[in-house]
Amino acid sequence: MAPKVAFQGERGAYGEMATLQYFPEARLVPLKSFQDVFDAANANEVEYIVVPVENSIEGSINEIYDILLQTKMSVIGEVYQRVIHCLITNRNVKVIRHVYSHPQALAQCRVYLQKKGLRPVPTYDTAGAVKMIKENKMLDSAAIASKRPAELYDMQILDEAIEDRRNNYTRFLVLSPKKKKKSGKGDLHDSTHKTSIIFSVRHVPGALFGILGEFAIRKINLTKIESRPTKETPWEYNFYVDFEGHLQNKAVHEALMSLKPKTSYMKILGSYKKAEFH
Repeated sequence: MAPKVAFQGERGAYGEMATLQYFPEARLVPLKSFQDVFDAANANEVEYIVVPVENSIEGSINEIYDILLQTKMSVIGEVYQRVIHCLITNRNVKVIRHVYSHPQALAQCRVYLQKKGLRPVPTYDTAGAVKMIKENKMLDSAAIASKRPAELYDMQILDEAIEDRRNNYTRFLVLSPKKKKKSGKGDLHDSTHKTSIIFSVRHVPGALFGILGEFAIRKINLTKIESRPTKETPWEYNFYVDFEGHLQNKAVHEALMSLKPKTSYMKILGSYKKAEFH
């Protein structure tokens, strides 16, 4: 049977598109908030969740990073979703004053909106904004979303590819409450996999340098490092790191073992196959 997979937003959201890219036959479960998505998995209502972690233009999605610190789920995959924003309205609309969408989508179209003199209004979801202006018959308003919700809700597209930069991708993580089975040995010695971890450092000079050095001496390529406040002690941070290699790789295993005495906290989120650009 096709797996049940939760994502944040309404049908037609970029989260749905990313989910279908990874799980083409998925039974989709759209939910309103990121916390709702994680809660659904924790309650065993779904088998997997797909959540955005960063955008190539606007950067990281901090709420997700904070939830990753608390979750017991494992990261088992990632998806790169191309973002092409459209300006969508009800049919026969002539004058637009307001544009509704997710804050990140509005930010990605900032220059376009300023040139058109349109007032941005943030909502919880791109596709949800299309649904809202449809159901409420908002004839002076538009939404920013992909083509998909315009088709789903029988709306008109006034303009396409309105994002300020064309090289716009959102990276999504796929998580599961169940541990993924170990990969075969053929997967271990190439750069087709990533591993994600979280750690915090002790307050001693050169602490972070020493940790990063463990990766450097083993020639392990770091693909991302992100800091977030611990929210427990002022000016102390957790570091989120993605790097190439699988947990079963000898060099990766040795690096993580060397990290343990140098960190005050470390959590392994999981190893997974690297996504490809489409």
